[in-house]
Amino acid sequence: MINYNEDLDYLQPIQIADGIYWIGFYDDNAGLHCNPYLIVEGDEAVIIDGGSRDHFSTVMLKILRLGVKPKNINRLIYSHFDPDLCGNLPHLEALIDSPELRIISHKENNTFLNYYSSVTPKLCIEDLGFEHTFKTGRKLKFYLTPYAHAPGNFITYDCKTGTLFTSDIFGSYDETWNLYGSLNEECHSCNPEKSCPTYKTSCPIYGIIEFHRKSMNSASSLRYALEIIEEIDPILVAPQHGSLIVSKKDLQTIIRILKEEEYIGFDYFLQEKRNGS
Repeated sequence: MINYNEDLDYLQPIQIADGIYWIGFYDDNAGLHCNPYLIVEGDEAVIIDGGSRDHFSTVMLKILRLGVKPKNINRLIYSHFDPDLCGNLPHLEALIDSPELRIISHKENNTFLNYYSSVTPKLCIEDLGFEHTFKTGRKLKFYLTPYAHAPGNFITYDCKTGTLFTSDIFGSYDETWNLYGSLNEECHSCNPEKSCPTYKTSCPIYGIIEFHRKSMNSASSLRYALEIIEEIDPILVAPQHGSLIVSKKDLQTIIRILKEEEYIGFDYFLQEKRNGS
């Protein structure tokens, strides 16, 4: 049984789906939360977007608390090459210390991942046929979402649980953060503002919009990625930043609002400049 309530111990690994664990770092004052994930299947384990250098000890302690042996981690998946995802890569590979270890990303990312690690062989999702299969048959599928926000960006779908790891998509600048995000009923028909006029709290959708305005490449690249996500129709959305999305209605509302955004990335910068901001 997965616990969706907010009475969670963030010092512990938290199971979010069958064999999938949040192993992130909680900082009440961070404003931007990073979410590494671990998939455990039989005697194999995969880390998705492992985290920054400073968070290595927290991430690894949670893995060890699950009883996972470092040598059983045979794949590290990186959706792009930012340091908040990849900063602890050298520490991970040193502790795993296995000739079986491989890094899965895209060739556009691997060029930059080589600056974190020149030791572990790097695989491109295109060469893998956009799939990774565990020995048990459990399958991960990869979907390219270029320029959302990096050229080689992709998202990862776990076919067993319907969990979609969306990289920076659905990330958020959070004044108040919970692992599980949820919208109030009024949010589905509301025009997002920084402060919610009904509940007098920060608006969760506004934080998502602001993150995408500043972190995504363009409105067209974001819409392309969102359309792929709609086709996948996931059960659970697990972004690299922000909160998990467990409600399909919430997901549909967030996608609709993001699709309506005209100014993303450089266009947002230009619009702000024209407005004198």
